[in-house]
Amino acid sequence: MPINRRSRIITEGFARSPNRAMLRAVGFDDGDFDKPIVGVANGHSTMNPCNAGIQPLVDRAMAALKSADAKPQVFGFPTVTDGIGMGTEGMKYSLVSREVIADAIEVAVMGQCMDGVLCVGGCDKNMPGAMMALARMNVPGIFVYAGTIKPGMWKGQTLTIVSPFEAVGAFAAGKMSKEDFDGIEKNACPTVGACGGQYTANTMSSSFEALGMSLLGSSQLASPDPEKADSAAASAQTLVNAIKIDLKPRDIITRKSIENAIAVVMATGGSTNAVLHYLAIAAAAEVEWTIDDFERMRQRVPVLCDLKPSGRFVAVDFNRAGGVPQVLKMLLAHGLLHGECMTITGRTIGDELDQVDENPRADQEVIRPWSRPMYPQGHLAILKGNLAPEGCVAKIAGLKNPSITGPARVFDSEPAALDAIMARNIQPGDVMVIRYEGPKGGPGMQEMLAPTSALIGQGLGESVGLITDGRFSGGTWGMVVGHVAPEAYVGGTIALVHEGDSITVDAHRRLIQLNVDDGELDRRRAGWKAPAPRYTRGLLAKYMKLVSTASLGAITDGG
Repeated sequence: MPINRRSRIITEGFARSPNRAMLRAVGFDDGDFDKPIVGVANGHSTMNPCNAGIQPLVDRAMAALKSADAKPQVFGFPTVTDGIGMGTEGMKYSLVSREVIADAIEVAVMGQCMDGVLCVGGCDKNMPGAMMALARMNVPGIFVYAGTIKPGMWKGQTLTIVSPFEAVGAFAAGKMSKEDFDGIEKNACPTVGACGGQYTANTMSSSFEALGMSLLGSSQLASPDPEKADSAAASAQTLVNAIKIDLKPRDIITRKSIENAIAVVMATGGSTNAVLHYLAIAAAAEVEWTIDDFERMRQRVPVLCDLKPSGRFVAVDFNRAGGVPQVLKMLLAHGLLHGECMTITGRTIGDELDQVDENPRADQEVIRPWSRPMYPQGHLAILKGNLAPEGCVAKIAGLKNPSITGPARVFDSEPAALDAIMARNIQPGDVMVIRYEGPKGGPGMQEMLAPTSALIGQGLGESVGLITDGRFSGGTWGMVVGHVAPEAYVGGTIALVHEGDSITVDAHRRLIQLNVDDGELDRRRAGWKAPAPRYTRGLLAKYMKLVSTASLGAITDGG
């Protein structure tokens, strides 16, 4: 073990006898005080399918750590599941939980002077929260993904968690029978595991392979399958070796490795939330990275994978087709991956991919050959204009025409917007504006899966625009633009939009524009007043005071 083993602060020397006495009460014997103390950050929770399968993975990891002559110590962290909280006040805690998770892991690891940490998480914010903590602490660490859910089926249709949200809109529009509506709800989530498309959880887990902080081939395994537990054990063994050679997260998380991660996000058609999360991870690692870097990467990297929400296939299909290692090797072969970047194994990512063929198998349709991508450029476009001078994020995959100019339909909350959709008050050509849902205004940037899915279900996904200072689920697709910054609560231009104003969203020109002259905007700005905060006590009130703009990642540490 390295000479500077951190746990010696707690376990060595005559004066540490009381410390050792307490450790004996939790299972330490004489020989254990010479072993590295490895924290196991356990996200297990029976509140949601994403995290309900974690405990068996933790058990395997704990056993593997003991076999590798380490002393594991398990602790928990909280989780919020977006699919359950969606459309409720609970959803406001989702992005906030990312910061809470990072802080909770930091408290346990640093407060008990652990030598390393293995983080096991499933739902969306588990991953960035854990990675922010690892980057911030810079103690040897690895992330183990809890695994994906298996797809549901109803009358031959493959289902994901997005299916019942879209069914709400279809049923309300009279396009779906009650039998099918109920059948979809009852069959959408057949196992434990995180949402099965290339939504936020699978996007982030995939990108962690590219980042070098998770084992290759581990991110798309199904949560209930034996291979997932095997990967947890292998991850534990890998972490012990990283502790031995003193390989730390900031040796791995660099500007180049973040480029590798974003290349995979683009190539797989991943979630808009990756923009927020990698801004936050880069900040935690003190790596220079801005919102404009995502647009730079988008222009270079094609979309190679036909994955939901805008495509056909789900994570288990992706895994069978070759998964992230196959996509990484294709990017490497075409000069879009930094093969020299270090990984948690102590080998470079190029070395790790040495045995992977650069061409996808011909017997599958999930991963397209390089000569025939889904789209020649990435799908997450950074737009700017007078409505979002700091930038915003548009997901343009699958759209026939990613531009619209139309009258603004203005809503000061997500529930008000959903009510209008369900009442059939939104028409083709409208541009919905959902504001005061940003980092401070919401607070917490609610995801807009309920209104966007209702629009899809009513057949309005490509004919209605929707812009917001909130954010979107990884399962969202359509003419949608999120993370508008500055947000309404701080007086951003989105706060000045009036009902019926003309708005242009044009991904071709990377433009988001309120078509109102500057003089009129100045008059409106002079008359605008910030609304009263929605919360004045507790966690959300604290978050409002600390959180940065979305264009910096909505971070509370240095924002």
